[in-house]
Amino acid sequence: MSSRSSTQSTQTAATTTTVDVHCTGHVRTAIGKHRFEFTFEGETLADFLETFFEEYDVEDLLIAETEAESTARGWAKAPEELPGTWRKNPEGEQTRAYARICINGRFNEHDDGFATKLEDGDRVALMYPFMFCC
Repeated sequence: MSSRSSTQSTQTAATTTTVDVHCTGHVRTAIGKHRFEFTFEGETLADFLETFFEEYDVEDLLIAETEAESTARGWAKAPEELPGTWRKNPEGEQTRAYARICINGRFNEHDDGFATKLEDGDRVALMYPFMFCC
């Protein structure tokens, strides 16, 4: 590796980002607070999640390991052709059914999924609502 490449990777690794985290539902209950700043090394949603899950044990509440865990069963059959633009994160980078991760009010899959770049001051919402059934 050239010294220039080595310097660039060192600079990238040293990048820190501070975001405003908002938690709802089960995530808020598990963490014990609903809004706080969080600083992590890196600049992507994946970097944030990796560091966040090391500090707070909520990965199982938010991240689906399989396609089945990310899919909610509905009462109505989905149409063959869906209207508009539909994007879905690849398997392993999906949220559980009903759980969502938003950046500045947008679902992460509408940006670049877990590769979405974060900047200081961005708002990351970790949502897993309470669901009640009859």
